[in-house]
Amino acid sequence: MEKLLKLLVLLPAIFFLVTGIRWLVAPAAIAPTFGLTLADGLGLSSQIGDMAGFFLTLGSCMLIALIVERRSWYYPPMMLLAITALGRVVAWLLHDATLAASQIAVEVIVALILLVASRRLPHKG
Repeated sequence: MEKLLKLLVLLPAIFFLVTGIRWLVAPAAIAPTFGLTLADGLGLSSQIGDMAGFFLTLGSCMLIALIVERRSWYYPPMMLLAITALGRVVAWLLHDATLAASQIAVEVIVALILLVASRRLPHKG
């Protein structure tokens, strides 16, 4: 069970890291995946920086949690994912955005996996 749980943390961590790197090196290729068109100037800088930072932080924290076995490293990615899912719901309810149900589901599921991992996987101090 422990190995399966570690794998369930590792796979999305790798996916998030790859996504973050793609935002840095090929933003035009990944932007449509998120329903985005690339902006110009400062907007482009914000898109690339924010998206790369978001995904690289998610993946890095998850990998660090697995490597150092400290449960506190699970909390930042859990918070990022949960707040992102909440933001999507708010965007749908208040701002006439399309409900991004499949993205919300992924965010909630990965956040729950991280919660379980923070409680079940071995940890140091």
